[in-house]
Amino acid sequence: MKSAHINANLKVVVMDTDYYSLQSINSYLAWDRRTRVTALAETIDALWAIIAKTSEAEQPDVVLIDADHLGGAVVLGQQIQRLRARIPKVMVLCLSQTVDPALIEAAVAAGARGFLLKNEVRLHIAWAIIHALEQPFIASKGIMRVGETIFMRHHVKASQLPERRQYPELTERIKQAVELCVVKGMPAHLAADEMGISLHTIRSYIKEGYRILESYDETEYPDDMSPQERAFMRLTSFEEDDENEKK
Repeated sequence: MKSAHINANLKVVVMDTDYYSLQSINSYLAWDRRTRVTALAETIDALWAIIAKTSEAEQPDVVLIDADHLGGAVVLGQQIQRLRARIPKVMVLCLSQTVDPALIEAAVAAGARGFLLKNEVRLHIAWAIIHALEQPFIASKGIMRVGETIFMRHHVKASQLPERRQYPELTERIKQAVELCVVKGMPAHLAADEMGISLHTIRSYIKEGYRILESYDETEYPDDMSPQERAFMRLTSFEEDDENEKK
């Protein structure tokens, strides 16, 4: 991924009834400067209140919506249609904890641009959004497995999310150190305590982790991007060749 819309600046609104899920998604998107979370909502009514008071220029480019707790497939479809009517260019992506064919069908029929299982996308959510920019519809692996006939019925070409990029040299200990300090934002001394190693050792792990991540990535990042930002983007990126794309 040498370009990967590196200069994208997408306004994102997240609606999720689970407070902790909402905060996790917010933190993952905050690490990636291509996505800018402009509002968080715990209910559909709160989402519409946010949209109502937002100027046209600041309306979201992307809405992530919790599909599980809106009241069923019919309501989900209605809300997606309403969003698309209110904000014509908005990209609606549905997130779910479970695979429900009725919800998938409602999302597809209403014009959503993707349906993802939370436990499959996790910290890769920003890359999933970027992937969706170039696809008619995106789906995580579990959704693709049960939704293929739905996509065919609605004549939608769905693309399965690529696998996360692999770094063969990244040992489990180095990866753990990078994830603690970069993904979770833990100070080095606390991460060292967590891993039961010295501060000197964890710093050497982080340095080596950055080197490994950089050696596998040819993306040209902005000059003002911090090493932590680059490490997060590299650690959460997808494989360059999407061999899983489905019709």
